[in-house]
Amino acid sequence: MDMKTNAARPDHPGPRGRVSAIDRSLQIIDYLIESDTAFGPYAISKAIGAPLSTVYQITAELVEKGLLSRRDDGTVWLGPRLHYYGLAYAGSLDFLSEATQEMHSLCHEVNETVQICGRDGDHMIVLAMAEPAGHFRVTSRVGTRVPLNWTASGRLLVGHLPEEERIAIFRRSARVSPTAKAVVDPGQLCREAREAFSAHLSIQVGASDFWIACIAAPICDRSGACLATISVVVPEPKVATDGSRLAAAVQLAAERVERAIGAR
Repeated sequence: MDMKTNAARPDHPGPRGRVSAIDRSLQIIDYLIESDTAFGPYAISKAIGAPLSTVYQITAELVEKGLLSRRDDGTVWLGPRLHYYGLAYAGSLDFLSEATQEMHSLCHEVNETVQICGRDGDHMIVLAMAEPAGHFRVTSRVGTRVPLNWTASGRLLVGHLPEEERIAIFRRSARVSPTAKAVVDPGQLCREAREAFSAHLSIQVGASDFWIACIAAPICDRSGACLATISVVVPEPKVATDGSRLAAAVQLAAERVERAIGAR
C-alpha cells in the first residue's frame, strides 16, 4: 500500500517574508522522511524551493549536530539524534504504549497488517505498524504521511472537531489520490468525517492505492477527542467477504485501549 506523498511542506515566512533557518531545517527533514530516500543538497534545494547555498549551509549544520548523517556519495539522511528524540517522544505518550500492545494482539488475532495512526497537521501519519509473518504486506512505513482525505483514519482524526474547523481543514488539505478515488469535496468530507466518528468506524476502499482497503476505529481521550486510530489494512475483496468480523475486531481493540488509558 504505497501511501507516500513527496510534496514538501509550504514555506513559513518570517516577519520580513523570509523563511527561517528552523523552518528550512524542518522542510529538509520532512522532505527526506516523505521521500524515504537520501538526497544531495541540489535535489533538496530544487524540491523545497530553497537557495542551494542555504541548503548546503543548513544540511552541514544538521550533520554536525547529528540530526542528519552524510553518506559516502554526498547525500544526506536522517541522523542518530532524531532517533533519540523519537524514542523520548514515544515514551511520553502513554496511550501509544497501550495502543502498540493492542496493535500486536490484533495483528495476531486477525492475521492482517495493523496500524496505529495519528494526525500531523493536515496529514495522517503512521505511528506504529505490525505485520503478520509471511503474509500480504503494505509498503507504507512508520512515519509515512498522507493527506487526511486519502484514508479511513484521516476522517476519524478530525471527526470530533466542530464543523467549521473540519471544513477549513479539508478545504486546504484535500488532495487527489494516486487512484483518483479519494473524495476531495470539503463538504462531503466534513459529513463523512462526522458520520464515521459517530459510528466509531471508518472504511476506505481503493482511495490511496489500488486493491487496498482500510478499516479503522478511533481511540479517544476522556474528553471524547480522537487521539489516534487503530486500523487493519487488507486486500480490497476482504471488505466484502470478512469486513464485518474485521470491523468488530478493530472497534473492540480501540475500546480496550481507551479502557487502558482511563478514557472509558
